[in-house]
Amino acid sequence: MDKKISIAVVIVAVAFSVYTLSLPSDPIPLPEPNFNSKNDSVEILAKNLDKPRSIAISDNRIFVTEKDGSIIVVENNVQLESPLATLRSADVFDGGLLGIALHPNFTENHYIYVFLTYEEDEALWNKILRITESENKLQDAETIFDKIPGSSFTNGGFIKFGPDNKLYIGTGATSDSSHLPQDPDSLSGKILRINDDGSIPEDNPFSNSPVYSLGHRNPQGMTWDSNGNLYVAEFGPEKNDEINIILAGKNYGWPEQECLGNENFENALLCYDPSIEPGGILFYTGDKFDFEFPFIMASMRASNVYQVDFEEGLSSQKSILSGIGRVRDVVQGPDGYLYVITSNTDGKGFPDAADDKLLRILK
Repeated sequence: MDKKISIAVVIVAVAFSVYTLSLPSDPIPLPEPNFNSKNDSVEILAKNLDKPRSIAISDNRIFVTEKDGSIIVVENNVQLESPLATLRSADVFDGGLLGIALHPNFTENHYIYVFLTYEEDEALWNKILRITESENKLQDAETIFDKIPGSSFTNGGFIKFGPDNKLYIGTGATSDSSHLPQDPDSLSGKILRINDDGSIPEDNPFSNSPVYSLGHRNPQGMTWDSNGNLYVAEFGPEKNDEINIILAGKNYGWPEQECLGNENFENALLCYDPSIEPGGILFYTGDKFDFEFPFIMASMRASNVYQVDFEEGLSSQKSILSGIGRVRDVVQGPDGYLYVITSNTDGKGFPDAADDKLLRILK
């Protein structure tokens, strides 16, 4: 059955200022989605998703991870009844089956990479699995990178292949009091860079180490601009969410610094106080939208998809989609359209009977 349903897009211009009053505690009341409109700006491609976390797109297929372990497939705009795989994941608030990325040569080798939280001997860990699929079914799965320290609340978990064909991994701090993000020998609170087989690239900034940058709290989104510069979005502790431009070998301060102010660490490009909980980010390169600014960001707590101009800062921030609740991830498809997943079943939102959803923004 074709599961496309039109819903409305609400265009709202908003701006956030640094060092303003705190937001009320979660969950935040959200606007009621308008599912009865005949507006054709957005299509629902999948619904009743259970705590979806990340999106990856090939030519005619969309893969969505669910926190509890399933990889959902939407093929030719139709949600398949059976998941590609159901993996055993740890049952913790902000861990489980999180990030997903397709190999740059996916059409030939059918490799899918996922970030998975698991429990072993009463301890939480994260690992990277490389899955081989065939006709939307799991054929093989192997662990290529393991023993990333786990947490009930801050695992990071966003993964993506860069323009250099290396796999980049955002890992979270194990707790707000932990200094592991400052320890170059720990995998906690880092951006990691590995080869597609899990080995360590020879040109990494630290010899024989997967660590690419350190001092991170909870990375949630990752993208590159046209010049090959890496950007990462990450949660702060209730405030001071950050957008950072990531330089090899640099330290971004957590827990010694939030956003900026210490000459020993890199300053954030953007700092959000109060928190907006940034999710997926991208630089739009397609021809379907005439955006004023190419940097696009999903937001959970602020319940929007935004476009932002770095030169103008937070005052330039404009909404391109709202009214659907919390938004976890946003990606650009090969067709030039934007695809998003909502995050209303994650324990912080107000889900409706069809949540959560995979949506395609058409205009």
